Amino acid sequence: MIMQRSKKSYIAEMLLEKKLITDKQLTTALAEQEKTGKKIGRILVELGYIDEVNLLRILSEQLHIPFVDLKDYPLDSNLVRLLPEFYARHFRAIVLKREPDGLLVGMIDPQDFIAQEELERILQEKIKRALISEEDLQYALDNTYRRFEDISRFAETLSAELNPEAQDIFSDTQVFSSEDMPVVNLLRSIFEDAAQVNASDIHIEPGDNVLRIRIRIDGVLHEQVVEEKAITQALVQRIKLISGLNIAEKRLPQDGRFSVSVRGKNFDVRVSTLPVQYGESVVMRLLNQSVDLLKLDRLGMPHSVYEYYHRAIYATYGLLLIVGPTGSGKTTTLYASLNELNKPEDKIITVEDPIEYRLPRINQIQVNTKINLTFSNVLRSILRQDPDIIMIGELRDYETVEIAIRAAMTGHLVLSTLHTNDTISTAVRLLDMGAAGYLVAGVLRAVLAQRLVRRICPQCIMDYILSDSEKVWLETVGHGEYLTSVFKYGKGCQFCRHTGYSGRVAIFELLPMSNELIEALRHSDTGAFARLAVKQPLYRSLLQTGLDMVVRGVTTVREIINMAGEI
Repeated sequence: MIMQRSKKSYIAEMLLEKKLITDKQLTTALAEQEKTGKKIGRILVELGYIDEVNLLRILSEQLHIPFVDLKDYPLDSNLVRLLPEFYARHFRAIVLKREPDGLLVGMIDPQDFIAQEELERILQEKIKRALISEEDLQYALDNTYRRFEDISRFAETLSAELNPEAQDIFSDTQVFSSEDMPVVNLLRSIFEDAAQVNASDIHIEPGDNVLRIRIRIDGVLHEQVVEEKAITQALVQRIKLISGLNIAEKRLPQDGRFSVSVRGKNFDVRVSTLPVQYGESVVMRLLNQSVDLLKLDRLGMPHSVYEYYHRAIYATYGLLLIVGPTGSGKTTTLYASLNELNKPEDKIITVEDPIEYRLPRINQIQVNTKINLTFSNVLRSILRQDPDIIMIGELRDYETVEIAIRAAMTGHLVLSTLHTNDTISTAVRLLDMGAAGYLVAGVLRAVLAQRLVRRICPQCIMDYILSDSEKVWLETVGHGEYLTSVFKYGKGCQFCRHTGYSGRVAIFELLPMSNELIEALRHSDTGAFARLAVKQPLYRSLLQTGLDMVVRGVTTVREIINMAGEI
C-alpha cells in the first residue's frame, strides 16, 4: 500500500513538472481520492484536469513500456482472437502484434503480473506489455469479437444435422424447442451480434445457394453470407414459432412479435415474414426496452424549435403532426412527447400499429384489422373514454383524418404522424385526403418534419475538402455561401468500425401555424400557404438545418446530399 502511494505521488509529480496540472487541481484530486479510493490518475481524468491520452503517455514513460492508441492501431483480428474473448475481457487485454520474441499485448494494468502470467499460459507464448486506454479496449473488443464465426459454425452444425429428404416442409408439428439444438444457438448468436453493435434490424434472406444475414447499423445494412442454404427453413421456422406465427403457412406474409433478453438488454422484436423466390424472407425490428425513453430536450432540436414545440404539446386542444418517411425517427419523437406529457392528471390513449414501446399509465391500443379493430373504429370508441390526449400512430385515410380533426375540435390534444416529405406539403396532403380547409385551419397547431443522418465519429473526425461535385451541388441548391465553411468527416477507426460515423442525429423543420397561414388554409389556397410558409420566422428548411449541422461538424456533406434526394 505504501509503495502504491509513492507511485501515485510520483505520477502526480511528473504531471506537475510537465505543467499538465496545477497544485490546486492536485489538492482537489487527492481530497477526492480520500473519499473514493480511486487511483489518482483516474480521478484527474474524471475531473477533467488532464486528457486520458496525455496521462497514459506519462505512465508509459514511468513504466518504460510503449503506449498504444487503439483508435488508429491496425488490429489483426486473427491475432486478437488468439486470446479467447472471456480472457480478453477478464484480464482487460488485447493481442496487438507478433514480434520476434513473443506477442505484444495491450493491457489496462500492465503492472498486474498475475494477469501477465495467466496470459502467457493461455497464449503459450512470452508476451511484451503495452499500455492502452480502457475505453478504447472496450470498443476494440466489441468490434473484433463479433459473432460472425459463431454464426457460421452453428450454421454448419445445423446443416449437418438436418436431413432435407426426411423433412416434411409442410409440417406444422416440427418444433425446434430443445435448448441444445444448433438452430437455437445460431439464432442466439445472430441476436448477440446485433445487440453488440446496436443494430436496429435483422434481415434473414434466402438466396439461390446461400443464406444472407444482414443487420442494419445506423441506417446502413451490413451483410454476412452463410454457405448453408439448408438451414434457412429451420431458422425461419424457429423464428415463426417464437413469434406466434403459423409455421405451416409459407405462401402469405405474416406479422408477429416476441421478447428476448440479449447481453443484459431486453428487446421487443417485431417480426415480418414475406414469401420470396427462394423461400421466406424474415425481417426483425429490434426495440430496446432497456433504454429509457428519450427526453424531449435530448432529441437534438434547435433551441428555437424545442421552445415552440414544447409549448405546443401543452396546448389544451389541437392537432400536432410529425412528418417524414419511414425510418426518419417520427416514432421516437412521438414517444418522447408522450413521455413529457405523461402526468397523473391527464389521461392519454394511443392507437398504434404496432405498439413499439410500452408506457406506464398510458392506455395503448394495438390495431388488429383481422377483427376489424381499425384506426377509425378504435378512434370512434376512445372519444367516449374521456381522454385528454390522443396519439394516433398514423393518419392513413380520410376517415382517420376526419376523426382526428373532430377530436381536436372537441377539446383534445391529438398527436399523429403523416408520410410527407416536409412541413409545407403536409397541409396540401391533408386537403388532398379530403379534409376541409377551414377545419384543418381551426385545429392544426404545428407541423414538425424530420430526418435522420449519420453523425461523424468524434474519435476520428478530421477536416475535409469538398469534392468538385459537392461544390457544384451546393451552388445548384442555392447555398453557395457555405463554400467558405470548414467541413469535417470521419476517417474511420475502431470506435466506428471504420465507417467514419457513430450513431445518428435528427434534423428538424418546424412550421408553426400563424394567422396568415391559417387564413390561407381556411380558403384551401395551397399556393399562398407555400409562399407564406417559407417567410415564417421559425421556419428553416430541412436542407438549411442539415447544412448548419455540417458546418458545426456534426455530419457530412455527403449525408445531407443523400437526405436531400428524399426531399
